[in-house]
Amino acid sequence: MSNIYTAALMQHNAHPDYKYDLPNPTAKHDGVNPSCGDEITLALRVENGVIEEAAFTGRGCAVSQASADMMADLITGESVEEARRLCGLFLSMTKGDALTSEDREDLDEAAQLESIARMPARVKCAQLAWRTLETMLNEG
Repeated sequence: MSNIYTAALMQHNAHPDYKYDLPNPTAKHDGVNPSCGDEITLALRVENGVIEEAAFTGRGCAVSQASADMMADLITGESVEEARRLCGLFLSMTKGDALTSEDREDLDEAAQLESIARMPARVKCAQLAWRTLETMLNEG
């Protein structure tokens, strides 16, 4: 079984760039993983269909926090539609669906969490921020 605790995951967990309280967000949504208690609040500032800034606050395991930071990094500067596509790609990957080399490139560092699909107890941790984003985008 692959080690999910990659250097990138540990770096994003120890020194997250996007873990802060975003002032004046245009959208905000809470996400909770009831099976382990991880929780995040995802905040976005969307202007003209583009995610200008993404940030999160909360607490949880290294996987949930690093995955949230990777996601925020990936979607910042992207259109809402592209963020929706990337979200679907990540969630599909964590369910065990195979990625193409292009998909891996599109997901950037988040693709390093691909092996999480073989660890059912950790899938919800990795998906927390992405499911929160999916809910937020579908409600908006």
